[in-house]
Amino acid sequence: MFILKSSNSISQIARLRSPKFRQTGSNCTLSFWYYNYGQSVGAAELQLLVDGLKQPTVLWRTYYNEGNQWLKAVIQLGRLPHPFQFSLDKISLGVYEGVSAIDDIRFENCALPPPALSCEGPNRFWCRDTKACIDSLLVCDLVDDCGDGSDEDSCDPDLQCNFENGLCNWEQDVQDDFDWIRIRGPTPTVNTGPLKDHTTGTARGHYLYLESSEPRQFRDKAVLLSPLFNPSGYGTCVFRFHYHMFGKEVYKLSVFQRTVSNAKGWLLWYKFGNQENRWIRQTLFISSSKPFQILVKGIVGDGFTGDIGLDDVSFLGCTLYSGAQHPFGSFFKGYLPTISTTTSGTSVPATLPMNNCTEKEFVCRASGHCIQMIQKCDFRPDCSDKSDESACVMEVCDFEDKDLCGWHQPALEQMSGNYSILITKTFKWQLGRGANLYPEEEQHCPLTDHTTCTEEGWYLFADSSNGEFGDRADIATPVISLTGPRCKIIFWNHMNGSTIGSLEVLYKSSNKTSKLWSQSGSQGPQWNKAEVFLGIRSNFQVIFRAKRGVSYMGDVAVDDITFEDCSPLLISGKPCTSEEFMCANKYCIPKNNLCDFVNDCEDNSDESPSI
Repeated sequence: MFILKSSNSISQIARLRSPKFRQTGSNCTLSFWYYNYGQSVGAAELQLLVDGLKQPTVLWRTYYNEGNQWLKAVIQLGRLPHPFQFSLDKISLGVYEGVSAIDDIRFENCALPPPALSCEGPNRFWCRDTKACIDSLLVCDLVDDCGDGSDEDSCDPDLQCNFENGLCNWEQDVQDDFDWIRIRGPTPTVNTGPLKDHTTGTARGHYLYLESSEPRQFRDKAVLLSPLFNPSGYGTCVFRFHYHMFGKEVYKLSVFQRTVSNAKGWLLWYKFGNQENRWIRQTLFISSSKPFQILVKGIVGDGFTGDIGLDDVSFLGCTLYSGAQHPFGSFFKGYLPTISTTTSGTSVPATLPMNNCTEKEFVCRASGHCIQMIQKCDFRPDCSDKSDESACVMEVCDFEDKDLCGWHQPALEQMSGNYSILITKTFKWQLGRGANLYPEEEQHCPLTDHTTCTEEGWYLFADSSNGEFGDRADIATPVISLTGPRCKIIFWNHMNGSTIGSLEVLYKSSNKTSKLWSQSGSQGPQWNKAEVFLGIRSNFQVIFRAKRGVSYMGDVAVDDITFEDCSPLLISGKPCTSEEFMCANKYCIPKNNLCDFVNDCEDNSDESPSI
């Protein structure tokens, strides 16, 4: 169908009407090819006319000459339960010169799901009247997938919100930069944001959106807070929501989970950039051993064509918090989620068992046995409950449990005063992963960790977006009492970016610090392996030191730190075998290790000139 006309009568409309349709299923889309070419070809729009609604809903618009070409339009209709038809209106404002055309109109996935003879399995739901068999994740998600409404019957209204009557039990965060706005119909800026809501699929329904126009600035954030939920126990709690990210300068939408108030929480999901003019459904599975809250955070891009929409949020298998006291009580106020300095999840009892140990001995926590202090933190458990190795650095650390494995940052612990301000702006080590990156960080921060090789894996990095040129960030082990002759540290490092500073591995004993290894400048966009020989040492710490370069273009990252062969030698009391050499101190070592410039005996007798 086309219009070819040169005319100059004021404001004419050419209108093309569709037949009437009774209803559509929830995944329905309409697509067509259009052509709009000419010097003053003018605008066209496709409207949805629903029975019983006076106001038409605009589904699609073209405003101007789009060149001598056919272009495809894809329109998400979704579930429309009432009879409707379409009207394609071509508007001429006085002078009309050009060609407007439409072809190949196509409806896809528009039927309701077919009836099924049976519907078995724990993850299926059998619709009451239509007898369709649908996925149980579609139950109570504010969308009538069955066609008879039975999947949305007897749902808990406290676990879902379509924003038709306000925010339900969600709240705006007061610690963000601005608020989400509740709106119906299109957002104020052309070619950005939704034209209609997701619940009704018309201009009558409400949804939330982020306005990215003035006075908003790049990276301003708006955060929406869910109600509080009980621990999920052994079951899983499912969070479903629909988001709309359309516009050239759309930036980022992310979902966090937190168990502490005033904390940012940890990232469950995020999306960057333009996702086209459509509502997209997202399902997240949540598990938590503590009461928790969900945060939905939108961040403004560097321009006004970046509106983000949110609609139809719902929870399945979750229960609202029912405790008498607020779970994020005053104990946590002002808590800042920095990296913890604890070593492992085990909490240490405050009192020691009965013992006869001297001050120079270590008391095993379970048994009360005494061991030499030099046996504490030597990579060999000497207590039956391994308590002598509990507050030490772990032999292998991949950071996957968001755990620092005993590494700590001395500089952060010395800071006092306005703790949060100081620490936020400081050049320091922190846990990160590719999934958290801002777009411009992708060039100089690892996109994947080394352990799992995925965006979801964690690594340790020194964030150069803080601090100044030449600043240092140290992360250190607790004191290591003793190591064996073949002890070495193996780790993977990532140093990519135009202004990478340097990474050093230092050895610190009493007040003496010496450098064991260093690397500076960009080493390319991959993880590189490093080995640092330690050998026999006592009462010392290992320190990773990052020095910041001239600018933020380059973060130093490390992952998979392993202390290999570090437990000290054991005197077995047995005679040495014919393959072994007996040291002066009665240790047995392989004869292969004689005269190899390594002090394998710990008393250097294997390197004696007399052998």
